[in-house]
Amino acid sequence: MVWLKEGCLFGLLAGLCLSACNPLTPPETSTDAAQPRVVSTSTILADWTQNIGGDEIQHTSILKPGADPHVYEPVPTDNKAFEAANLILYNGYNLEPGLIRLMESAGSKARKAAVGEVVKPLQLTMQGKGTVPDPHVWGDPKNAVVMVDRIRDELIQLSPEDKAEFTQNAANLTNELKQLDQWIARQIQTIPANKRQLVTTHDAFQYYARAYGLNVAGTLIGISTEEQPSAQTVRQLVEAVKTTGTPAIFAETTINPTLIQTVAQSAGVKLAPRQLYSDSIGAPGSDGDSYMKMMVANTTAITAALGGKVTPFQPRNSKMKSVGEDN
Repeated sequence: MVWLKEGCLFGLLAGLCLSACNPLTPPETSTDAAQPRVVSTSTILADWTQNIGGDEIQHTSILKPGADPHVYEPVPTDNKAFEAANLILYNGYNLEPGLIRLMESAGSKARKAAVGEVVKPLQLTMQGKGTVPDPHVWGDPKNAVVMVDRIRDELIQLSPEDKAEFTQNAANLTNELKQLDQWIARQIQTIPANKRQLVTTHDAFQYYARAYGLNVAGTLIGISTEEQPSAQTVRQLVEAVKTTGTPAIFAETTINPTLIQTVAQSAGVKLAPRQLYSDSIGAPGSDGDSYMKMMVANTTAITAALGGKVTPFQPRNSKMKSVGEDN
């Protein structure tokens, strides 16, 4: 039986805070006023949109790498970006509630596309709100393929004269996504079956887990980082880690790791040395500064920490670029 001092525990709970998100000034990607102006909300959508749109669009990503879309508070420059846009691409399923509210109230005449909502969602429980759609649909690269198709089609509708380029760029991206999917499956299969247990700070990996045969043994908080874990939740997670024999648990790059460290110590397991990317790609130059690299980094971390063997991801004929990389 694990015993936690109540004063210490509640102090940690009170001190658990989510990463603050700074505004991203819309980049001046082109001086050609004739180019369509596209705004994407999340860094994952931004990565795909930039790769598909290339030099044919003026693209603005609202969120900076490492920002948490669940708790992001919009700033005036975000409203200006929405008002100037011809197309707004957002995840949907309430992943980015602050930006969705701003988008709906702004005076923008842009077409709006909830890219993530092309995927049939998993239904999960959210604190105080009952059953809601899980917005973390990109966790399964097969879902990413469908989302890439939607972005391609939206860009073609926006700029039909660039159809050939958008189509080819999307095909290149889809090809790599399919290779990624196959690679992830091979890595996870090297983990001993009884160790395929996934414990993270918030419930962002259900699609990933279901795609590759992992069991989500528990999380500190639900699908939104707006939630706050109770002392009872912490104790239950500690017991779940011990009961399932989970060999390691994971912190995330967008969330303060203090409390998940306490869970690891109390359960007598290691906290994986590499944090997982959940709601955002990593900073430029990091091992997760694109969707592809983020998924490779996560899979490498999970496989190694749970006792599997990692083979490097070597995609064939890769032409993908990271957000912020020169075209």
